[in-house]
Amino acid sequence: MNILILCTGNSARSILLEKLMNHLGGGRITAYSAGSQPTGRVNPHAIELLTQKGYQTADLRSKSWDEFEGADAVKMEVVITVCGSAAEETCPIWPGAPIRAHWGAEDPAAAPPEKAAAAFNEAYDILARRAAAFVKEPFDTMPPAALRGHLSDCGKLS
Repeated sequence: MNILILCTGNSARSILLEKLMNHLGGGRITAYSAGSQPTGRVNPHAIELLTQKGYQTADLRSKSWDEFEGADAVKMEVVITVCGSAAEETCPIWPGAPIRAHWGAEDPAAAPPEKAAAAFNEAYDILARRAAAFVKEPFDTMPPAALRGHLSDCGKLS
């Protein structure tokens, strides 16, 4: 299953969830991340946290969702937005037929420097719980309505 994770800047939350989904999916998921207004760089705190957790980070980059549009782009079955509902961010809207879900999480990149590490850990933990709950069920064989409900339920975990 191809999953696109969208955020505004594609520097923190979407990057974290991309790595989590690819790892926890055990080969059943190919996750990508992108942003509507990419920052052009992955947040150093995200890289540091993922490295501490044992992930390879050399392939990470902040990119525009434009890379995933067009006839020759990878077909996405699911699009997940991770913009924080309380942060007054504009969440990207993805056109087309993929099943969409919102897994809002506060932006750790917006935390003051002295709280950044804790904010990144908190965002990672929330997204990890959601991703683990998602892959625990047979998502790849669910009919669309069941998949939509499962994604919604996972997105409500904190």
